[in-house]
Amino acid sequence: MRAHTDVARVLLDFDSGADAASSFNYSNSEEHMATLARDIMTPNPVCCSPSTTLDEVAKMMLQHDCGEIPIVDTNDCVVGVITDRDIVCRAVAQGKNPIGYTVESCMSWPVVSVQEDDSLDDIVLTMERHQIRRVPVLTDDGICAGIIAQADLARVGPKREVAELVREVSQPGGRSYQH
Repeated sequence: MRAHTDVARVLLDFDSGADAASSFNYSNSEEHMATLARDIMTPNPVCCSPSTTLDEVAKMMLQHDCGEIPIVDTNDCVVGVITDRDIVCRAVAQGKNPIGYTVESCMSWPVVSVQEDDSLDDIVLTMERHQIRRVPVLTDDGICAGIIAQADLARVGPKREVAELVREVSQPGGRSYQH
């Protein structure tokens, strides 16, 4: 619920005509430009394997208060993601029993991700381009170091950029990844 509240607050501030200069949480734009994925990500997110059942991953989402879980192979490299929407649209709404299906049957792939050293601007552009609300942050070795959600950006990013991200991600015809 907090994530939705943060994004809603940013949109309300943007719509009320808040001054763009006051939308930075940092004292100047140089500091804003230095904001990297590693600075704003939620580190060490819970991950699952492709063989995790949908009911298990749904319980993980509830327990860890998240809507997306990276899927890792035996080398801890990210091979996909599973979202609450993936489970609903690709399993539950089609009458499939979540106990009898694995994450692999409903996951989104290929993975859209950012690197730990990517800038705030690069993160926002990636999320807009791919119309995603969350993005895994990978190390140079492809291992999941963290995850960034719209709410994370709402806390640190310029309000206009965050509002534009929400607008772009919410456009009809969102991502069409394989499953």
